[in-house]
Amino acid sequence: MQEVKIKQIDEKKISQYIIKYTMEDWMNIVDSDVVIVGAGPSGMTAGYYLAKAGKRVVVFERRLSFGGGIGGGAMNFHKVVIESPADEILKEIEVRMTEVESGVFIVDTAEFMAKLGAAAVDAGVKILHGVTVDDVIFREDPLRVAGVAVEWTSTQMSGLHVDPLFVSAKAVLDATGHDAEIISVASRKLPELNVQIPGEKSAYSEIAEELVVVNSGKVAEGLYSSGMATAEVRGLPRMGPIFGAMLLSGRKVAEDILRDIR
Repeated sequence: MQEVKIKQIDEKKISQYIIKYTMEDWMNIVDSDVVIVGAGPSGMTAGYYLAKAGKRVVVFERRLSFGGGIGGGAMNFHKVVIESPADEILKEIEVRMTEVESGVFIVDTAEFMAKLGAAAVDAGVKILHGVTVDDVIFREDPLRVAGVAVEWTSTQMSGLHVDPLFVSAKAVLDATGHDAEIISVASRKLPELNVQIPGEKSAYSEIAEELVVVNSGKVAEGLYSSGMATAEVRGLPRMGPIFGAMLLSGRKVAEDILRDIR
């Protein structure tokens, strides 16, 4: 076996490098073009297309992983369904698919998560794990959402009272899934936004996919929804382990945000 000579570095330098480059990232993050909350399929897809268009995008994910509901598959089975035309997006990021009938594909969950995440990062998206968004910033004249308040997830889990940091943005995308957490907070604390949340309906996959895509977009000035957050906000049916709408809604809302912030 060949001898391996490992570069020696002391503990102080390890800490210094991590702190220095983390702070450099945060100095850029606090003034972003778009904040996306939730590193699930719709959020990462939106980030991918926004970053490809040259926008400064940060994704805050409260867990220490990305992929949202992809990883759980269907009852922990490691496959999900994708239907056309969402396969165009997966072909673009080189995810392998098995066509089981015309326009219907089976995808491996791990590959789906890994390649979507890598595509977003390669496009320029900054994904930060372990960060919870617990409020929005707003402005008046005109009334609009202008950013978010963030806190470490671990701090919130500990129950400590610690004030957040603020991140400004031209657009905030709620991609938090079934609970539409960011829009829920905004609707409760800013009733003047006139945002009502009827809650998602039970499953009706055949119509839910198209309805989620069509209804993803602006909820209030500066505030957008995608994926299952859209179902919650618009009172749409859920659809289960089929993910075409998640990808297509992310692409659609990215197009809406690009048009609006230009």
